[in-house]
Amino acid sequence: MTRADAIARARDDFKSGGFLAELDRRVAFKTESQNPSRGPELRAYLEQEMQPAFAALDFTSRIVESPSGKAPFLFAEHIESTSLPTVLVYGHGDVVDGMEGEWRDGRDPWRTTVVGTRLYGRGTADNKGQHSINMAALRAVREARGGKLGFNAKFIVEMGEEIGSPDLGKVCDLNRDALKADLFMASDGPRLSADRPTLFLGCRGGIRIHLDVNLRDGGHHSGNWGGVLANPATILVNAISTLVDGHGRLQLDALKPPRLTNQIRSYLADVQVVPTEDEPALAENWGEDGLSAAERLYAWNTLEVLAMSSGNIEKPANAIPGHANAVLQLRFVVGTRVDGLIDAVRGHLVAKGFPMVEVRAAQSFAASRTDFDSPWIKWAADSVQNTTGKVPAVLPNFGGSLPNDVFSEILGLPTIWVPHSYPGCSQHAPNEHILLPLTEEALTVMAGLFWDLGELPKPLTRGQLT
Repeated sequence: MTRADAIARARDDFKSGGFLAELDRRVAFKTESQNPSRGPELRAYLEQEMQPAFAALDFTSRIVESPSGKAPFLFAEHIESTSLPTVLVYGHGDVVDGMEGEWRDGRDPWRTTVVGTRLYGRGTADNKGQHSINMAALRAVREARGGKLGFNAKFIVEMGEEIGSPDLGKVCDLNRDALKADLFMASDGPRLSADRPTLFLGCRGGIRIHLDVNLRDGGHHSGNWGGVLANPATILVNAISTLVDGHGRLQLDALKPPRLTNQIRSYLADVQVVPTEDEPALAENWGEDGLSAAERLYAWNTLEVLAMSSGNIEKPANAIPGHANAVLQLRFVVGTRVDGLIDAVRGHLVAKGFPMVEVRAAQSFAASRTDFDSPWIKWAADSVQNTTGKVPAVLPNFGGSLPNDVFSEILGLPTIWVPHSYPGCSQHAPNEHILLPLTEEALTVMAGLFWDLGELPKPLTRGQLT
């Protein structure tokens, strides 16, 4: 059998309806990790669906309990030879709230529904569809090689990603030996666009910054007190403008990343951010000067105002409010110095005349990415191009957040993400879906990658050309 045979088997799995039936069965598990009553469903997904599926692939598996008891994990592995390359694959089986009753045309979020080229259902894009594609591709390669993969494979399925992966780091740290591998390769998030295969090497980090101005209890009549009482809302918006201006440009050096290198610019040189008709148009004259849209999104930091509050917007009173609050979020790339960031913001606001603005941080997560010199990057990009005939977009990092640092920092692995969704998939919202043509292509992409992994006599090492 050949590489072409493996790819054909993956495509046949899609065309026969076998893959879609498998995904429909998995979507039916109501694995809402943000719902405390769904604990039995989270476990059932692993025990009743994942363990039998891995057993059929000749994997051994076990349930790993989370230290906090919030959501279990599944470890699965297939070892053929200690001399062969070993890949660690990740996926999460939990989903956000199903939002029943909010889907278009009364669709049931817990069943897949085909409409045109779209397959609707909760988890189709995030993440049941994506890890199901990877498992189906493993199956295609195993069948093409007569029951062998040609490499060693390990898989971890998490059931708490949508609640922030509270135990993933600790579980991986406690199981370093069991998760030892040469490469981490997984799928989550969207491609750059539906028609361009994409690899990303990590993710941006994030930190929420709370700004509070508390001047007095209650409001005071604006006619009687206007002009002699400080307005906390006015103070707050002006304080924010010293951090990020009216065009989204960072004003404080401590919020900025290191200068973009030529290497990063070269990776993003052919990356175009082009929204589809279902997505919002890019804003003109927004973001850091001198950067392309791709560089702003994938290689720079952004400070966004997520929410603001002062007074009652639904029933505004003719009164000066006593307090104002805002929640901001800094999305940051690798190299940004976040230690001492809150102190820097606080000191900046004092220097600008806003000592009354209280500053605190919450809900932070790390930025991480694979070393650009890793030979696995070229290997993966060449494989994807060989399968699709398309040059994949190679992004330094995903614009959003994923627990990549667990695999790159705690386990010390080169990390490559191969997303199978697209930006307009409506994940975390009603009408979540995947695109059928993209799904078929993704199955072939992963079959090609897994086949090529089995062609390597040994793991790639730094400086090695492929």
